[in-house]
Amino acid sequence: MTNALEAVVEIFSWVGLGVGSLVGIIALVALLADGSWVRVRGFVEHEADGAVIRWFDEDGLANACPLSDAQVAHLAGADAADIWVRRGVTGRMRFTRHSPAVRAWTLLAAILLAVGAVAVVVSIVLLFVS
Repeated sequence: MTNALEAVVEIFSWVGLGVGSLVGIIALVALLADGSWVRVRGFVEHEADGAVIRWFDEDGLANACPLSDAQVAHLAGADAADIWVRRGVTGRMRFTRHSPAVRAWTLLAAILLAVGAVAVVVSIVLLFVS
């Protein structure tokens, strides 16, 4: 039974650390591809064809982006909100600094690396116990 447990722990350590490292590299590439986003204050205007959020960028230029129904619901009737805009791109904004894809890859990498690290510790403990 101990040999089977040691084998399973060894597999988890290799898979956790190996795949976790690869997924971490993917997360880093996704983060770099996501670009630079800057926090600004956006002001919501309700127009005839829907809600629009307007803001001033780092260069002092006025920008606007139409809001989807989900974004309007996220604002919950607020007239202003802190938003993230991509540096050098007009008409694009979001409510979080990093995209959901970057957060998902980063979380997956962290979970896999944590499983690998725990498996390494368990493997060392089993080495001294047996």
